[in-house]
Amino acid sequence: MERLAGRIILLWGWRRALAAFLAGALAVFGQAPYDFFAVCFISFPVLVWLLDGTTGEASGGFLKRLRPAFAVGWWFGFGYFLAGLWWIGQALLVEADDYAWALPFAVIGIPLLLAFFYGVATAVARLLWSSGLGRIAALAVGFALAEWLRGFVLTGFPWNAVGYAAMPVPLLMQSVSAIGMNGMNALAVFVFAMPALLVGRRNLAVGAILALVLVCAHLGFGYLRLTTPVPADRTLDIRIVQPSVDMREKWDASVRDRIFATLLGMSSTPDPGKKKPQLILWPETSVPFLFTERPDALTALGDTLADGQMLVAGAVREEGASANTGARYYNSVVAINDKGEIADAFDKVHLVPFGEYLPFAELLRRIGVEQLVAGPTMFSAGNDRHPIVLPGAIRGLPFICYEVIFPDEVAVDAASSQLIVNLTNDAWFGDTPGPYQHFRQAQIRAVENGMPLLRAANNGISAAVDARGRILDALAINVRDTIDLSIPVASSSDVISAGQRRVNGYLIMLALALIAFVFSVRHKLPAN
Repeated sequence: MERLAGRIILLWGWRRALAAFLAGALAVFGQAPYDFFAVCFISFPVLVWLLDGTTGEASGGFLKRLRPAFAVGWWFGFGYFLAGLWWIGQALLVEADDYAWALPFAVIGIPLLLAFFYGVATAVARLLWSSGLGRIAALAVGFALAEWLRGFVLTGFPWNAVGYAAMPVPLLMQSVSAIGMNGMNALAVFVFAMPALLVGRRNLAVGAILALVLVCAHLGFGYLRLTTPVPADRTLDIRIVQPSVDMREKWDASVRDRIFATLLGMSSTPDPGKKKPQLILWPETSVPFLFTERPDALTALGDTLADGQMLVAGAVREEGASANTGARYYNSVVAINDKGEIADAFDKVHLVPFGEYLPFAELLRRIGVEQLVAGPTMFSAGNDRHPIVLPGAIRGLPFICYEVIFPDEVAVDAASSQLIVNLTNDAWFGDTPGPYQHFRQAQIRAVENGMPLLRAANNGISAAVDARGRILDALAINVRDTIDLSIPVASSSDVISAGQRRVNGYLIMLALALIAFVFSVRHKLPAN
């Protein structure tokens, strides 16, 4: 191993870039749907050895000294995000005649930009670099900082954060309820990179003990949580509808009535041996027309819903149309009662750039850039998020599509709710890793906040998940079917507050930063 590490340390030029790229691409196999986290025990030690071999210009400025380390992290990130996000291009092929031109921008451009965050991670780590355990702590701090920045810079896109690789099954998910994603990202990299100490063996015993303690604590806490009964003082009988509408037909006016009839039939057909659902869930933008244009649709829904039933559905909502101003459209969730009335509505707050709205719209339109994903229109963002009161006075907090991947957004609002509701349409991405990755992140939100998750997708992956992240029932991709079950709900969550999780994560980052700093100072002191 020492010989291999030595060769990696001495790599230069394109060979160094290629090694970093391949190490990053390999790390993707630690994410869903592969969940082979063992590859991270290869990728991150390789990254450590590559950084061991980086030397900046001694006579240059601050940035020049960090440039080689930044480049290694950038190439690692480019490999990671290219291998992990190539499926985004699938959405552009739904209407290839109109959108295939944008394929290189989505498949290559997004990884190019996201790679800068991992370049920052390795540059920060190099500032605190040393020859032993300290450099492992420095790398963990750098990646935790980068993943934190990915959560909000340029509206945020924390997809496939490295910490998810340490949580492939419910047993290994529970720690996130105590330390949040910041803590998980930091400790995951700290443990994954530890095999780098096998070369040189400096601090190997201490590192091995620390890694063993962390792994045992991770497993032990997970076992304790899973063997502790989930608190529940009521149940909610639900039906989740996965209509699997072909994306080439979804916005076709000639088939809207057929799609609506299919949804009505799937919602009203009894399931032998199952209770009549109190709540019915339809996916994101599942209602195929505007209610303002088709008020008869609400009448049909009122006739379909039995007494006491409620439908929560994704719909496009129109507002503000007049003779002087154009209408605004919202990607919305509507709650419809058994009288066919819209009892509540929520408009998506966190829109997808270029898919649901165009950043710097006027400037980009001048050069011919429009919406990059086929859809009904450009959307306006909602002002705030609020829980919807469901049957049984249960408060369900709605998240549309990728809103559920943002830990802080879910955590900020979860205190006032007992249930997470995620409506999405992952049919854009077909049977690729994308829907599986999206579902995994939604599943982690359930564990993180200690409350059940109900997820309705047009096509992949509709599911009901309990407060420990265990899948109660789910539908596969490309299946048109329903889920009927009773889900236990508690009046309050049994996990610590979101604020305390955030503090715990920051404390872990601070502790690792202090370890890195102490080792770095000792490394720079002259030998006696």
